[in-house]
Amino acid sequence: MLVKTKAIVFSAIRYQEKSLIVKCFTEQAGVKTYFIRNAFSKAKNAQNRVYFQPLTLLEIEADHKNKSNLEYIKSVSLGHPYHSLNIDYVKNVMGIFLAEFLSNAIKEEEPNKQLYSFIETALLWFDNHEGSANFHLYFILELTKYLGFYFDDSDEKSFYFNAREGVFVNQFNPDCFNEEETILLRKLMRFNLTDNEKIFSANERRNLLRLLVSYYQKHVVNFKEPNSLNVLIEVFS
Repeated sequence: MLVKTKAIVFSAIRYQEKSLIVKCFTEQAGVKTYFIRNAFSKAKNAQNRVYFQPLTLLEIEADHKNKSNLEYIKSVSLGHPYHSLNIDYVKNVMGIFLAEFLSNAIKEEEPNKQLYSFIETALLWFDNHEGSANFHLYFILELTKYLGFYFDDSDEKSFYFNAREGVFVNQFNPDCFNEEETILLRKLMRFNLTDNEKIFSANERRNLLRLLVSYYQKHVVNFKEPNSLNVLIEVFS
């Protein structure tokens, strides 16, 4: 079936000398993996590898046969060219981390237009704004709303956050964040992207990132800690 859809690149792995295997989140079909022939070729009809950088927003026409793990792209163009994400070092490192994070967190091979719209809108905001040191924390937290495991904060006086149940409680157990970590999590829940980026110290960002990754590991099957996590932590240390 020939499908025209928006797509967000999650990853691209070189295959043999000239080809790529590219994982995307598409608006019309969820997660799809494509085999890109001759991505490194200089021929006029080659599908250039520059289209398949992490988080690139694409418009594609693809042949979805749904008979194997690999599909084929017939034509590709940029959806929204980025202004700063690919040239600003800090944003680029954060983008690589978020692409890997999304690839680990989103498994569904079916349309989820609300989720797609959230990611696209967030990335365009990120690309067009300065002072975004806390963007990844905000993004990862908001993403839980679309994946179905956002926190229940109805009890604002509870001392601990139970990460396995996704609720705040008064009795500590091994699944809970401690009191200091719970206060920090609530601080992030109140955070808005228009707030001063210095609201969190480098140490608080580091701790929040570790806490959020551990939370996803409890709620997403086979969620792996991103390989780029330590690089991102180093950039903001």
